[in-house]
Amino acid sequence: MPVKPLFYAAFTVVMVILVAACSKQDEHAFYNSGLVYCSESNPVTFNPQLDTSSTTTDASSHQLYDRLLDFDPDSGRIIPSVASSWLVSDDGLTYTFQLRKDVEFHTTSYFTPSRNFNADDVIFSIDRWRLTSHPYHYVSGGRYPYFESLGLAQNIASVERLNGYRVEIKLTRRDSSFLANLATDFSVMLSQEYGEALLQQGLPNRIDQYPIGTGPFKFENYRKDHYIRYQRHQTYWGEQNNAERLIYDITPKSSLRLAKLMTGECDATAFPAQTELEIIRSRDDLLLAEKPGLNVGFWAFNTQRPPFDNPDVRRALAAAIDKNTLLEAVYFDSATRAKTLLPAASWAFQNDADDTAYNPVLARKLLENAGVEPGFTMTIWAMPIERAYNPNAAKMAELIQRYLREVGVIATIVSYDWATFRRHLQEGLHDSVLIGWSADNGDPDNFYRPLLSCGAIPSGTNRAMWCDNDYDELLDKALQTEDLEARRLIYQQVNRLLYERLPLVPIAHAYRYQAYRNELEGMTINPFGGVRFSGVGKSL
Repeated sequence: MPVKPLFYAAFTVVMVILVAACSKQDEHAFYNSGLVYCSESNPVTFNPQLDTSSTTTDASSHQLYDRLLDFDPDSGRIIPSVASSWLVSDDGLTYTFQLRKDVEFHTTSYFTPSRNFNADDVIFSIDRWRLTSHPYHYVSGGRYPYFESLGLAQNIASVERLNGYRVEIKLTRRDSSFLANLATDFSVMLSQEYGEALLQQGLPNRIDQYPIGTGPFKFENYRKDHYIRYQRHQTYWGEQNNAERLIYDITPKSSLRLAKLMTGECDATAFPAQTELEIIRSRDDLLLAEKPGLNVGFWAFNTQRPPFDNPDVRRALAAAIDKNTLLEAVYFDSATRAKTLLPAASWAFQNDADDTAYNPVLARKLLENAGVEPGFTMTIWAMPIERAYNPNAAKMAELIQRYLREVGVIATIVSYDWATFRRHLQEGLHDSVLIGWSADNGDPDNFYRPLLSCGAIPSGTNRAMWCDNDYDELLDKALQTEDLEARRLIYQQVNRLLYERLPLVPIAHAYRYQAYRNELEGMTINPFGGVRFSGVGKSL
C-alpha cells in the first residue's frame, strides 16, 4: 500500500522541528522582539519599481512605501492613499491628484528628512521610471519591468506640479486601467530629498539598498540569506496599530518554515506547501486563511526559437499533456483548471472560452506534419521556488516530461537558483518554462499586457517572447473605452486569438494561502500583490 504524501510531509516537519529546536538561546530574544515572518528568499532590491518578483514586493511594497492610490482588499475598489482625492477629465486624458499634507518620510540612522511628502516626490518617483533623462533612471540597472511591460512611460505626456500638494498627469491616449496601475505594488512613492542628498554624496545606488519611504515600517538592516529587520514608523499617517518591529526570517525550505511556525519562531509564513495544508488545519494554535487567487500558472514556449515559432508545434505540445492530471498531482484540489489567462474572480472571465485537450494522437500528427521527428529534444525550465500559481514546478515538469516521451519528444528539465533562473529566462535561453503570474490589480490588462505583449519582451515578463501585432491592437482597443461590456467582448476576441496561436498553455488558477499563529490579529490575504503587515498585531 503506497504511503500518502501527507505522511511524508508530517514526518519531514517533525524532523525539522527537532533541528529547529536546537537553535541558539541568544536568538530567542531576537525572534521574540516583534512580528516575525518566515519568507522564502532574498529580495532582489528594496525598490519594487525595479523588480516584479514577489520576494521583492513582499519585502518592500506595503511595508516601506505608500502609493498615490490603493486597493480595498475586500472589494478591489480603488481607494485613496497618499493622494486623498482625484479628478479625471471628460476626455480621460488628464488626472489631477490632491495629496495629503501629513505624510512623513522615515527617519533612520542614515537619513533625516527635513520636510513631509509633497508634489515634488510624486514627480521624482514617476519621472524616474518614465524619463531616460532623469538622474536616477539608469541607477541600479535602469530597468523598470512592470512599467515597461505596459508601455506606460510612452503614454504619459507630462507630470506637472500645480502646487505643493496637487499634481496633474496628462496622457497621450485614454487608458481605462491607468488608476489601477497607480495603485499597484510597483507605483511606490520615493523621497526626492533623499535622492538629491545621495547624488551629492556620489552614492545614488543606496536609494534602492537603504530605502526611505512613507510606509508603516522603516528599514533597519538586512543580512542576505538570514533576515531583514524593520522598525515601526512611529509617525505613520495611516493605521497606527502596527508591531514595534517586523522581522523577515529568510527560510527557503517550506518544511523548515512550517516547523518554525509550529514552534513559535515565526508568527506567519510564506507559501505553505500543498502537502502541509492539512497539518496546519489540524492544529489549534495555527490558522490557515485562503482565497481564490488572481493568478495563473502556465507553460510558456520560447517562440523566438525554432520549432517553437510554429503554432502547430505549440499546439502539438499542448495536446500531449493532460491538464487535469497536472492539477491533481501538483495542486491537490487547491486550484481550478485554466482555460485562459483570466481567473473566475476577474470581471472579464469567459466561462465558455476554448481550451486545449489531451490528445496524444493529434500531438503526434501535428509534430509529424511540422517536420518534428521522433527523438526531438527540448528543455523544460522549472522554477526553483514555490508560488501559489505553481507550488511544485519540478514535479509538474517531470509529469510533462513523461507525457512528451509518449509522443516522441525527449525533454530535459532545467533549473537554477532563482536569481540565475530569472536572468537566463530574460536572455531567452529556455525552450519552454513552467512559471506564472499573480495579478497586481484587478484589471484584465494586468494579465494580458505584461505576459504577452510585444512591449513586455524587453522587460522580461513575457516569458514566451511572443510578439503579435493583432494581439497588441486588441489590447489597445480595450483600453480606449470605460464600457466594461465592450471591453469584455474585446477580451473574448483576445482569448480566441491566444487559443489559435498558443504562445503559452494556461494550466491553473490556484487558491492563495496564508498560514499564521492564532495570536496574530488583523492578518488577511492581500488579493492584489504583496503581503501587508500594516494593522497586524500580536496578542500576548
